[in-house]
Amino acid sequence: MKLTGRRESSNVEDRRGMSGGAKLGIGGGLGGILIIALMTFMQGGNLGDVVQNVVQQQMQAPTETVGEESFTEEEQELAAECKQILASTEDVWTKVFQENGWGEYQYPTLVLFSNQVNSACGSATAAVGPFYCSGDQKLYVDLSFFTQMKRQLGVEGNTFAYAYVIAHEIGHHVEYLTGTLNKAHSAMNQTDKVTANQLSVRLELLADYYAGVWAHYEDKMNHSMEYGDLEKGLELAKAIGDDWLQKKAQGRATPESFTHGTSEQRKRWLRRGYETGDMRTSTFSIQNYSDL
Repeated sequence: MKLTGRRESSNVEDRRGMSGGAKLGIGGGLGGILIIALMTFMQGGNLGDVVQNVVQQQMQAPTETVGEESFTEEEQELAAECKQILASTEDVWTKVFQENGWGEYQYPTLVLFSNQVNSACGSATAAVGPFYCSGDQKLYVDLSFFTQMKRQLGVEGNTFAYAYVIAHEIGHHVEYLTGTLNKAHSAMNQTDKVTANQLSVRLELLADYYAGVWAHYEDKMNHSMEYGDLEKGLELAKAIGDDWLQKKAQGRATPESFTHGTSEQRKRWLRRGYETGDMRTSTFSIQNYSDL
């Protein structure tokens, strides 16, 4: 994916090197290995639920900062790419909202952090992976996640793989702005666990679809997609499917516990969004859950 010379978004808070307050336990004591982080790295829908349980939470102020000179060249390059990708989502979704008569697109804020961060949804460690919090309309990214992606999933040098991660979290922001996220969360709180998990899957697949829609318009506007980009994104979508991860971790899959969708579902919805760019399509318009 070609981003050379593209503008960087200014809607960024760089909290790297800052130490935050006490943890709230979000992420359930997750381990630091990538496969566990990947199981929860797109938690925009799930973490948003915490907002309903956390009222007027007091966060400790950062106590330590690290200057930019302490960051490696790789980290700074990744930070710049994230800002460029965010800028692209701003341009694309502004256009899409205007074309669909949805009013003005409200820009989210990207928070770059290291190790641990405080949000309106609570405190989370890097093990949770990138996430979106509707409570403050911010997406949170620890750049070490992308470093692990490069080493363990073979996506080094492919910017679209990183872009897919960010675009997915922006997809949750679009869900929030259009009202889908809050409606789904409300329904999830009033039903049984299995049905709530199915609603979570719909939210995650819709965010995948919106990531594809973003890529569709980004390429249409800037001709930035290169040979093999979509395939790398689809490979990543496969690697973060609930069935693939569960089989890798425990030797079998338990469909009733899926919260993000199978590898095939995630690939299908990302591809569909990219190929159609059609905002009239939604996972919630499909009546039969098995047809997702």
